[in-house]
Amino acid sequence: MVRRLAVVAEKVGVSEATVSRVLNGKPGVSQATRDAVLTALDVLGYERPTQLRGERLRLVGLVLPELQNPIFPAFADVVGDLLAQRGFTPVLCTRTSGGVSEAEYVDLLLGQQVSGVLFAGGSYAMSAGPHDHYARLIDRSLPAVLLNAAVDDLPFPRVSTDDAVAAEQALRHLVSLGHERIGLLLAPPEHVPSQRKRAAFTALAQRLGVAKTVQVTHGMFSLESGQAAAARLLADGVTGLVCASDLLALGAVRAARRAGKDVPGDVSVIGYDDSALMTCVDPPLTTVRQPIEALGRAAVELLVNQIDGKHVATDELLFEPELVVRSSTTRHP
Repeated sequence: MVRRLAVVAEKVGVSEATVSRVLNGKPGVSQATRDAVLTALDVLGYERPTQLRGERLRLVGLVLPELQNPIFPAFADVVGDLLAQRGFTPVLCTRTSGGVSEAEYVDLLLGQQVSGVLFAGGSYAMSAGPHDHYARLIDRSLPAVLLNAAVDDLPFPRVSTDDAVAAEQALRHLVSLGHERIGLLLAPPEHVPSQRKRAAFTALAQRLGVAKTVQVTHGMFSLESGQAAAARLLADGVTGLVCASDLLALGAVRAARRAGKDVPGDVSVIGYDDSALMTCVDPPLTTVRQPIEALGRAAVELLVNQIDGKHVATDELLFEPELVVRSSTTRHP
C-alpha cells in the first residue's frame, strides 16, 4: 500500500497524504486533484478502492500517425503524463499501413464518448488528404487540438514548431561552415510543414546568395526514402544536407557512406526533431530540436480549457525550435 501511494503521488505530483485522502474518500481535496489521482491509478494498473469503482473515466483520444519515428512516442509520453495530472485517461490511436485509418479512429472515439481529441501528424497536414472526418468533430462540438501545421480552414487550435525558423537555422549553419551546394530533403509536396520549410529555405538561400546551388527534393518520412533521395543529391555534388526528420537524416548518412563519403568530412548532415538516441548514432546527429515539452503543455492546456467550456482562440501558436550542433556537420573542406 505504501509503495502504491508513493508511485501514484509521484505520477500526479502531489503528496502521499493527498493520495491517501482521495483513496479513503476524505474531504479537503479539490475535484481536479481527485480526478488526477483516480486516473493515475487506472493508468498505472492499480485497482481502485471498492467505493470508487463506479466513477466514470474521462477519456481523451491521442491520434498519432506511427510509433516508428521516435518523436511520436516522445510526444505521447509528455501528453499522457500531463493529461493524467489533469484527471484524464489518454486513449492511444496509432495508424498503420492497411490498418485503422484516422477517420475510423475518429468514429471509434466518438463512440467512446471521449471528452476531446489531440492529433499529431494527421491528415490535416496534407493538402491532398481526407479531411471529412474533422467535420464530424465540428458537428459534435468536440474539443480538439492539432499539433503542427495544418491546411487552411480547419477551425481547431494549433500548436506548431516554427518550420520557417527551423529551415533558416539549418541553412545558416551550413552556409556559415562554407557549404554552398546544399540539398533539402522534405516530405511529399502536399505536406504543409514541408511547404513552409521549403518557402523559408529558398527565400533565405536567395538572400545569402546560394540560391543557384541549392536543391530541394521530396520523399516519404523513412530511413529508406532518405537514403534514396540523398543518393541523388550526392551524385549532383551536394556537400550539405538538411533533412525534414531525423529518420531522413540517418538515411542520408547511410547514402553518403555507401557512396564512399565520410560524414562529416565530405558531407554534413542536419536532421529535424532531436528524437531519442540521436546522441548515440555515429556520428552524433546535428539536428533542429522540436520543443516537445512546451508543445505538449500548450496542447493539453488548450484542450482542457475547451473541455471546461472556456473560449479558446483558433490562432496558431508557434514555438521556436533550437539548432543542436553535434558531430555530423563541419566546415566544408
